[in-house]
Amino acid sequence: MEKNIPVKAGMTREFFVERLGTHAEGVARADGFTVFVPGALPGEKIRARVETVKKSYATAALTEILEASPERTEPRCPVYESCGGCQLQHLSYAAQLREKQRQVEDAVRHIGKLRDVKIFPTLGTEPWGYRNKMQFPVGKAKGEIAVGCFAQGSHSIIDTETCHIQKQANNEIMNAMREAVRHFHLPVYDEDKHTGLIRHVMGRVGANGDVMAVIVTAKKDLPRAKELVKFLRARIPKLVSVHQNIQTYHNNVILGRETKLLWGKSAIFDSIGPLSFQISPRSFFQVNTAQAEVLYGKALEFAGLRGGETVVDAYCGTGTITLFLARKAAKAYGIEVVSTAIADAKKNAHTNHIKNAEFIVGDATQIMPRLYRNGIHPDVIVTDPPRAGCTPVVLETFVKMQPSRIVYVSCNPATLARDLAILDELGYRTEKIQPVDMFPQTSHVESVSLIVPKEERVS
Repeated sequence: MEKNIPVKAGMTREFFVERLGTHAEGVARADGFTVFVPGALPGEKIRARVETVKKSYATAALTEILEASPERTEPRCPVYESCGGCQLQHLSYAAQLREKQRQVEDAVRHIGKLRDVKIFPTLGTEPWGYRNKMQFPVGKAKGEIAVGCFAQGSHSIIDTETCHIQKQANNEIMNAMREAVRHFHLPVYDEDKHTGLIRHVMGRVGANGDVMAVIVTAKKDLPRAKELVKFLRARIPKLVSVHQNIQTYHNNVILGRETKLLWGKSAIFDSIGPLSFQISPRSFFQVNTAQAEVLYGKALEFAGLRGGETVVDAYCGTGTITLFLARKAAKAYGIEVVSTAIADAKKNAHTNHIKNAEFIVGDATQIMPRLYRNGIHPDVIVTDPPRAGCTPVVLETFVKMQPSRIVYVSCNPATLARDLAILDELGYRTEKIQPVDMFPQTSHVESVSLIVPKEERVS
């Protein structure tokens, strides 16, 4: 097998980059053999050094750009090449949007084997300073206190003073926490030895600019907590809430189960469109508030509600989409396996005076068939599953319920395409897909798909 592989580890050669891969790496060919080159862009002629060789592909390090793409730009972030937070700062934003549309198109056509699907241009947004949530590890780099993202493919911390995709208040929290750790001589967490105290710092920014800081510790005792709060308050404008989250386990999970309010408000508020949401340290909430409104608005448009419908929202999280749907429907059911998310969903329904939404704790794989057996036949089903997509049982139950529309919100084009192909076999065809850029400068793309019975066509 190896004698047919045209590249060897350690060799340097020229490549032509055809496209971007799913993780924004350049995809080149060597006599038909796939070579992935991080940092290379479509249309570029490059020189790269082959690093690893597998049976069906190789990886190579970019050493020289011989002919640059006209869409290549200078990254705004000085630690971009080493940091693992962004993947596309070297590509113009207009080209990022086109690449994300192509990513969805390729998945639908090559994985889903679907041809007659309208895929619209990606809806863009402000490409900088959009993240309302920051969670960075705290540790050491070269013997100094470091706060920032992990390096690409490792758990080495890249010390960062300004993350350009974060709201400025989150950068203020990050820098104040680094200063505080030094000032109070707080021991930072060592991931390998499972020693130290300060593991992560989280920041959240609400609709009116209110700021929440969360200090994640490896032990329950946080020395000089009152002084630490005073220190942060003096350095972070609009700080209204400071929490300590306790994460004692030796694993990569960021937040633990116990959270203590050290000072201020227990929660802050954010809004998407006309709805207001209470956000606590452990709440799930879309990190790009402005673009979440675009995403949910498109889901609502595809749902085509007129006021009398019954709607089921599978994998509803904290009920954000459910509540948008409930405002336009007669009845909305939200299903989510995480009990704390359902608790937040019920609070959000109460906050927004929505009484026609019912939330159910449980795995959609069990709950959807139960609803069907109980005679619930929704007019519209909306689903926003995790990256793994829907289970076959869930998809089969969708079809058994015979809705007039299925609206599929996805964060993973590959599993979306797989699920659309299954629905196609079961008698539901995909009419159209709208990609939405929730995370500029990264390789991620969200999309909203409209799926209808095959005998129907929606304009």
